Amino acid sequence: MFTATSILLILIFAFAFVILMVISKWKIYQKAGRPGWYCLIPIYDSIVLLEIVGKPIWWIFLLLIPGVNLVFFVWVINLMSKSFGKDEGFTFGLIILPIIFYPLLAFGTATYQGPAADPAT
Repeated sequence: MFTATSILLILIFAFAFVILMVISKWKIYQKAGRPGWYCLIPIYDSIVLLEIVGKPIWWIFLLLIPGVNLVFFVWVINLMSKSFGKDEGFTFGLIILPIIFYPLLAFGTATYQGPAADPAT
């Protein structure tokens, strides 16, 4: 089975992953003109993300329905990618390899170009 050392290494890696993702989301929110600490509040985090991509706040209920939330999660991530000027390939990276693509979005040269779902932009 697992030894204490291997469990400790897994916990350290998981903690480092969580910290990296929080820092990345913090920076992404700041790039979009929102305070970074909004990413720390569980449900409000999703509401702010919906505002960033230009979808109505009632979509939060769609993100809470099991099964349906998977489809809308991918849709919102795609809109977030497009809001920063990226394409569907980057969306695929955000979903499959978030440990690489979230920091790329946060600390790279991507700039917020407005909500991708907003027809006016």
